[in-house]
Amino acid sequence: MSTPENGSGDNAESTTHAVVLDYLPHGRSDDNRPQYQKDAVAYALTEDSFDLLELTLTDEADINIVDRVAVEPPDDEQIDTVREIDYDELTSSAESELEYAIEAIIDADEQRFVDFYNDAQPITLRLHQLNLLPGIGKKLRNKIIDTRKRGPFESFEELSERVGGLHRPKEVLIERIQEELRDDDLKYKIFVRPE
Repeated sequence: MSTPENGSGDNAESTTHAVVLDYLPHGRSDDNRPQYQKDAVAYALTEDSFDLLELTLTDEADINIVDRVAVEPPDDEQIDTVREIDYDELTSSAESELEYAIEAIIDADEQRFVDFYNDAQPITLRLHQLNLLPGIGKKLRNKIIDTRKRGPFESFEELSERVGGLHRPKEVLIERIQEELRDDDLKYKIFVRPE
C-alpha cells in the first residue's frame, strides 16, 4: 500500500481510504475454525492506488458495503489487520460490487481522472497511454491530444462534448481499471499500482 507522503501530521493528507466491497460478519467460508473463533472480514478497494484489501474487523466494527473506511493508518476502532490480496481472493459479491466502487471513487474525485485525459503521455514511440484505454485507437487518441491543446478538459461531460467519438470517457476508465485489477500480467498499468 502507499505510504504517507508527508510527515507534517496533516491527517487528511496521510490517511489512505478504501471503499468496502463485501462484508462477512461470520468470517471467511474457507476458515474451518469454530464460529466463535472467526473474525468478521471485509474486502475493500483503496481510493488512491486501487489496491485490493482484506480487512480483519474488530468486534465493535460497524461496516457495510460501499462504506468509506480509513485503512492506513487503520481505523483502530473497526479494523484489526489489513492485508493486500489478489483479485482471485475476492468473494463473488466483492467482484460484482467492484465496478460500482470504482465509479464511486471516480465520481468523488472527477478532476483527478479527467486529468488523465489532459496529461496522458507517450509510453514508447509507438504506444501512448491513451491507447491503453478500451476503444481508443490512433484516430481517437489524436483527436483527444489535438483538442486538449486548445485547453484542458474540466469534466467528463465536456470531454465527450469536445472530442467527437468519445462518448463514455468515465466508463472507459472504469473498464480499464477493472482490467488492471483482474489481469496481473498486463505489461502497463496506469491506474492500479503494480505489485
